[in-house]
Amino acid sequence: MKNIWIDGFEANVLQRMGSGQVAYNLLDQIEKLDQKNDYTVLLASEPLVDMPKERVGFRYKILKLNRLKTFLAIPWALIKTKEKPDVIFSPTHYIPRFTNIKRVGMIFDLSYKLFPEFLPKKDLYKLTNWSMYSIKNASHIITISQSAKKDLLKFYKIDKDKITVAYPGFNDKQFYPVKDQDKISLVLKKYGIDMPYILYTGTIQPKKNLVRLIEAFRKIEGLKLVVGGKYSGEGRQAWMTKEILDVPKKFGIDNKVIFTNFIPSEDLPILMNGAVAYILPSLWEGFGIPPLEAMACGTPTIVSNVSSLPEVVGDAGLLVDPYSIDEIEQAIRLISIDKKLHARLAKKSLEQAKKFSWEKMAKSVIRVLENV
Repeated sequence: MKNIWIDGFEANVLQRMGSGQVAYNLLDQIEKLDQKNDYTVLLASEPLVDMPKERVGFRYKILKLNRLKTFLAIPWALIKTKEKPDVIFSPTHYIPRFTNIKRVGMIFDLSYKLFPEFLPKKDLYKLTNWSMYSIKNASHIITISQSAKKDLLKFYKIDKDKITVAYPGFNDKQFYPVKDQDKISLVLKKYGIDMPYILYTGTIQPKKNLVRLIEAFRKIEGLKLVVGGKYSGEGRQAWMTKEILDVPKKFGIDNKVIFTNFIPSEDLPILMNGAVAYILPSLWEGFGIPPLEAMACGTPTIVSNVSSLPEVVGDAGLLVDPYSIDEIEQAIRLISIDKKLHARLAKKSLEQAKKFSWEKMAKSVIRVLENV
């Protein structure tokens, strides 16, 4: 039996996206799957109601000192505890400092290396320097795609055996084909969607390539683009978000684009089921959970032909050059017009989605934590 600590800060938030989504689902599956090892999950505040329940071998530790998590809060907790853990797992880019206890970190992608211009200086500094510390000092690194692993080897020259790829999954109790058209219609009405649409969900940021996506809709008739995702931020990041929100007006297509802001979990699968297709023309992704969720609903996907996205979609979607507005436009036209292609990709999407699960990811992570 191993005594394992897990940084649960990012899992214990209300609106989980990206790393928060991964952290939460890993905790959920680890609690269900592993009765052998002893887990302590570190939190900044009381666990939310949907967090896994405590039991023998799985408990929460609320850190009274919760500022500067990696520099103060977790290192201080490690100093103060009488029973030291064998390993501490951080499902983030940032492992705790000032400890000789074995640490396992998770690197989602290296887009900060590839597109530094898209980040505020403060965020870029933190990601660049703190990620490098984690990569160099962790006993093991978990990443979420073969593409991300290749980038780690390219930029940091570390031993390939120090990296484990563990693909994320999706919630099959939430994302599945919905045949109830009345249910779909009610949700569409809630968001003011009154005609066939292509759906994007995710953060509203430059890396997602939304400006080109919106521009691709200039000549498309009979379809709307629904953009679901949080648009908030500070400083330059907020300015870059506002720039994206202003794009439809710039191109004179305000009536074709609907920004929904954050979509609650109860509405998201319905919107995915109702869409003609899901689209993610991102410039770079560590994995890409939303297209996987869309495939699980039987909704065809259009994704970039770069980074990890071909790994996720396989031959179940259309791949496009993210820098080509024409390719994005033609893929949207093709998927909306060719009914046979749409039906074939919908069927393949369901098959492709079955290759991924949170259970598989958690089992890989547990193996790493046991063997490190």
